[in-house]
Amino acid sequence: MRINKNMYFIVILLIICVGLVAFFGIKAGPIQIKSIQDIRFGIDIRGGVEAIYEPKDLDREPTDSELESAKLIMETRLDSQNILDREITIDKNNGQILIRFPWKSGEADFNPEEAISELGETAKLTFRDPEGNILIEGKDVIESEVEIDKQINRPVVTLVFNEEGTKLFADATEKLIDQRISIYMDETLLSSPFVKNKITDGKSIITNMESMEYAVELSDKISAGALPFSLISKNHSSISPTLGFGALEVMVKAGIIAFALVCVFMLVYYRLLGFVACFALILQISVQMLALSIPQITLTLPGIAGIILSIGLGVDANVIISERVMEELRIGKTLDGSIESGYKKAFSAVFDGNLTSIVIAIILMIFGTGSMLSFAYTLMVGCVLNFISGVVISRIMTISLSLNKVFRKKSLYGIKYKEAI
Repeated sequence: MRINKNMYFIVILLIICVGLVAFFGIKAGPIQIKSIQDIRFGIDIRGGVEAIYEPKDLDREPTDSELESAKLIMETRLDSQNILDREITIDKNNGQILIRFPWKSGEADFNPEEAISELGETAKLTFRDPEGNILIEGKDVIESEVEIDKQINRPVVTLVFNEEGTKLFADATEKLIDQRISIYMDETLLSSPFVKNKITDGKSIITNMESMEYAVELSDKISAGALPFSLISKNHSSISPTLGFGALEVMVKAGIIAFALVCVFMLVYYRLLGFVACFALILQISVQMLALSIPQITLTLPGIAGIILSIGLGVDANVIISERVMEELRIGKTLDGSIESGYKKAFSAVFDGNLTSIVIAIILMIFGTGSMLSFAYTLMVGCVLNFISGVVISRIMTISLSLNKVFRKKSLYGIKYKEAI
């Protein structure tokens, strides 16, 4: 891409716009972008709701297997809403499920009864065609189990339908030969197996399982959708933030002061390069906030730690780049050559540091649960943004500024006046 001397102005304007959107959001007819003020905070920061769910209209005690399936329903629903900070425990003695989850963003009256309506009472398992039409419902599934296919020595999920389900499944598979039939829990897609032929005996096999763990998880979710009862909450209450009231306000103030101090240091020590670094960091933080507010990812205290760590990596990247450019200037290279060479030499160090953190974040997202996912998400997003803002955007701004006569003094790039002669 050819960089001209006016491009820095466009980039700064773009960063300011992104920052304003992140802070104020957009609400204009059908276009709505949630702002930093709409972020959903975890129980540790803002508190939440505690609800006890139990079977509705069931004249016997639920079995352990049914309670495990009901727990899966709740986990699937919370996952689909990106509510990462939650606790779900089973009380087998009383046949109940205890759930704790954070308030919704924008919640003002803190009404527990209204908050738990977000989870609903029933889970609906459906089989749908490619157009989204419902063909079969979970009530028609009698059984879902995991078996090992001896011919291929791989796990498969077997389904058994009732009489009505057998008829509906035969019609569905006849209609969808050589197409996919999708299995949904509420609006969350669980699987889309390929239909090879019409099945009339009410028994189906889902193959191509990635692993035994995946097969078990899919089978349990299908069983959950076929529960003989729905869940209802008869007891709910508010829970206070574990960090105490006012903790969020203190953290925001501390973050603003820390960022201001970092910017002052960068401006005084690296001058023009520090100015560029400050805007690169503003872009990184703004997009990171949008990445939390738009999909409503729950932000917990570990999540804030992930943001702080990624901002620290962003500052580190800008320091490395600035020092490399200054080194090139000190050995007598031209300004243009120093900027080009400085960014080139700094790239490997910035790349290694961020790539390592991204790999760790991905591992945490795969194996972590609860608030740990919030940390992994903020860290991963922050490190990806480091590449975009710290390397790409700051390079465009620095080169564009250096093309203007008023910004071509070497002393503006952090080195001492005597070194710049």
